[in-house]
Amino acid sequence: MKEQSELFAGVNRPPLAKRMAPRSLDEFVGQDHLLGPGKPLRTLIETDQLSSLILWGPPGCGKSAIAGLIAGRTKSELVRLNAVTSTVDDLRTLKKESQGRRSSGQRTILFLDEIHRFNKAQQDALLPDVEEGLYILVGTTTHNPFFYVNRALISRSRVFTFEPLTPESLIVLLKRALADPERGLAAMGVEAEPEALEAIARSAEGDARGALNGLELAVMANAPKAGTLRLTVAHVKDALQNKHMRYDRDEDEHYDIISAFIKSVRGSDPDAAIYWLARMIAGGEDPRFIARRLVILASEDVGNADPRGLLMASAAMQAVDTIGLPEVQIILAHVTAYLACAPKSNASYQAINAALKDVAEQPLQQVPNHLRGTGYKGAEELGHVGYQYAHEGEGAWVEQVYMEHPKKYYLPTDRGAEAKLKEYLDKLDARRKKA
Repeated sequence: MKEQSELFAGVNRPPLAKRMAPRSLDEFVGQDHLLGPGKPLRTLIETDQLSSLILWGPPGCGKSAIAGLIAGRTKSELVRLNAVTSTVDDLRTLKKESQGRRSSGQRTILFLDEIHRFNKAQQDALLPDVEEGLYILVGTTTHNPFFYVNRALISRSRVFTFEPLTPESLIVLLKRALADPERGLAAMGVEAEPEALEAIARSAEGDARGALNGLELAVMANAPKAGTLRLTVAHVKDALQNKHMRYDRDEDEHYDIISAFIKSVRGSDPDAAIYWLARMIAGGEDPRFIARRLVILASEDVGNADPRGLLMASAAMQAVDTIGLPEVQIILAHVTAYLACAPKSNASYQAINAALKDVAEQPLQQVPNHLRGTGYKGAEELGHVGYQYAHEGEGAWVEQVYMEHPKKYYLPTDRGAEAKLKEYLDKLDARRKKA
């Protein structure tokens, strides 16, 4: 057997992930909901009946690999561009070439990687040609296309959502790479402990490219000059160092995780809430953003069921500015746990929404004369009289009209401290009826 260093010596040797790209649909691992037998995307590729598509999913889930599979099955000319490096001039050239092919009876498929990187003007330049059918657009994106791709393009395309690969699927790919003598690492005679492959799969977080590159790195870093390498968990940890953290502070992951965080607190699950908080902190989320969301949540979802929640959330927001990370993560966890365990009420949230709706849609009510300002000479002549000072009544309450057309907006629940408010308001209602 050659020395291991010789096996890596190819000048233009592509990375393992590139070499192990699937050559057929049967080799494709994962995305069974799209590429399994009889599933929609597989059927379109096998029958060469592609229409314009947007393939959306996280990195390393197989979107770009689809280009090679399409190229092997279609009679059309497949042109591949990357939105990072392509320009409107490239699109003009594509248009001219596509017109030439169409005149000779051949279709063109444009496979556009990272379509979200095109600005609005560049995306607009695609639209007339897609609409005319000059070429079929297959765009890939790691960003939510409904945020980053023009609505007009989406309406003319089918959107397919790719999911992160499961650890089981990643292990299949890793074993295949170790066993492949032509494209993989079989020539190195690597024997990998099952636990080592599991460690790589867990670290990759659903990213096939990351898993295969991680395997190659672990093998290269630990390969002996001669003989068999027994790849262990220790080798993997030493080579990879830190787990890949999939979190983008400005993109989909940011919005999805803060959404899960808020909904977990609202749903009174402190364990899930703390986990999503940890994901944000580990991903580098701005703690001030988290604190602001806790303040909003304390009013929207806890409200008067536990008025202390707003005080604690406001204190946490102040602590973020005065303390900062890493210590402030303890305070954020403290407030998160408290709000998750607190009784919940959205009565205040519902009340202001209902009132704003009436303000926007109903005739505006006039302020009753007895409630109008009296701090100036002539107010009485205008009829601003008759106000009764509430503190002079029994229990600091008097029978008095405060709206021209009274309507209930605030409907307190019977949960937590709000139950006492409800009891108090019910007593006042009874006094009104009696009066």
